[in-house]
Amino acid sequence: MKLSEHKDLKKEILALPVKEKDKLLLRLVAKDKVLTEHLHFLLLEDESNLKDRVAFIKNEINVVLDELNITPKTSAKDTLILLRKLAKQINHFYKVTKADFEELELKLLMFNLAPMTFRYKVYALSKNHEQLLANYVVKAILMLLRKFEKLHEDLQFDLKEELNTLLGKVYKSYISKTAADLGLPKNIY
Repeated sequence: MKLSEHKDLKKEILALPVKEKDKLLLRLVAKDKVLTEHLHFLLLEDESNLKDRVAFIKNEINVVLDELNITPKTSAKDTLILLRKLAKQINHFYKVTKADFEELELKLLMFNLAPMTFRYKVYALSKNHEQLLANYVVKAILMLLRKFEKLHEDLQFDLKEELNTLLGKVYKSYISKTAADLGLPKNIY
C-alpha cells in the first residue's frame, strides 16, 4: 500500500499530534535498517564522515582487487563474484548517503582495477562465466553512463578521464564484442 494512493490517510497522519507522530516515526525507522542509517547520516554526520566512508570503501576495493590481480589462476567467475560483492557495498553506501559523485567515483575505481583478461577458464556446462562477466560489466557501465550524464558539467569533467580509461580497457579486452552489441560508446567527449 502506497501512501500516495491514499490521500485521506496522508491528511490524517499530518493531523496527528506531534507526540504520536514521533512514536510512529521511530517505530517505522526501527523496522528499516537502511532508513535508520540514512537518517543517522543526515542528522548526525558531516562531510568528514562522508570522506571516511569513501576512503574505507576505496581501501576495500584496492585490497580485494589487488589481491585478485596477483592471484595466478584468476578467472571470470572469481572476478564476477568479487565485483558483485563490492558493487553491493557501494550500492548500500549510495542508499545511505545519496552521494551521486562518490558512487560513480567508487564504481569507476572498481571497474578500472578489475581484471578483464584471464589465462584460465572455468568450464561449466550450465554457465559461461566469461559471458556473464561481460554482460555484467557492460550493463553496469551503461548504468554509470546514465548517472554520469545527470551530473553537473564540472563533476563530469572530474570523472571523464577515468571513464574514458575504463571504456578503453573494455574495448581492449574480450568484452569488446558484448560492449559493441549493447551500444557502449568507445569514449566520452
